[in-house]
Amino acid sequence: MMRLKVYADRMSQPSRAVLIFCKVNGIAFEEIKVDISKRQQLSPEYAEINPMQKVPSIVDGRFKLFESHAILSYLASAFPGVAHHWFPTDLSRRAKINSVLDWHHSNLRHGAVTFVVNTVLAPGVGLPLNSQLATEGEKLLSSSLSKLENFWLKGDGQFLLGGFKPSIADLSLVCEIMQLEVLDEKDRERILVPYKKVLQWIEDTRYATRPHFDEVHNILYKAKRKFQEKRSKQTNNETGPTDKITLPSKI
Repeated sequence: MMRLKVYADRMSQPSRAVLIFCKVNGIAFEEIKVDISKRQQLSPEYAEINPMQKVPSIVDGRFKLFESHAILSYLASAFPGVAHHWFPTDLSRRAKINSVLDWHHSNLRHGAVTFVVNTVLAPGVGLPLNSQLATEGEKLLSSSLSKLENFWLKGDGQFLLGGFKPSIADLSLVCEIMQLEVLDEKDRERILVPYKKVLQWIEDTRYATRPHFDEVHNILYKAKRKFQEKRSKQTNNETGPTDKITLPSKI
């Protein structure tokens, strides 16, 4: 039997969700990096796998599939040994999970991507930062976080829809929010701190998928440090030398 192939870039939120899911559930696979920063997703070779030229994609034998939510649904259904809670066979429960995933695309994901790209990431892919789009993205992002806090996370459980164990929706949405790690820390705290349930849910999902969650997100943590160093240098260059005397710390 041919091994599952996962075409992904770990800087991509949906790619990380698929990779973590495979690792948590013991699905044997080959990870094939498609470097978005080098525009490898636009190559003719990759277009044969995914004509939409985005990541992630999978090849399972002769079967090719793209769109992360479709991939997660397929993996949860096709591979033996995947825990029931990820995508239950109960049709009403599945329908509710799908409703979260459908909402995610035009709300949380759209807001988060628009904001992060136009405040941090755009120059890395040859685009200018756009403050107007950043403002619009933050508005939708904040609205989406509010709906998570007050609707999707209401109930007795730790996870979406009142669940006591994570579903594919929890993993997909948390990986999206993790992209906020690359923001300036003040911006990240301003956006996330008001939502206590959301913050706890992120930690619960991280814990439920340990150690794979942090391992797959390591590339994002490294990017965060690089952006912090860059901001620090910019701040030092703007302030210039100072004659202020700094007292030694007592800590």
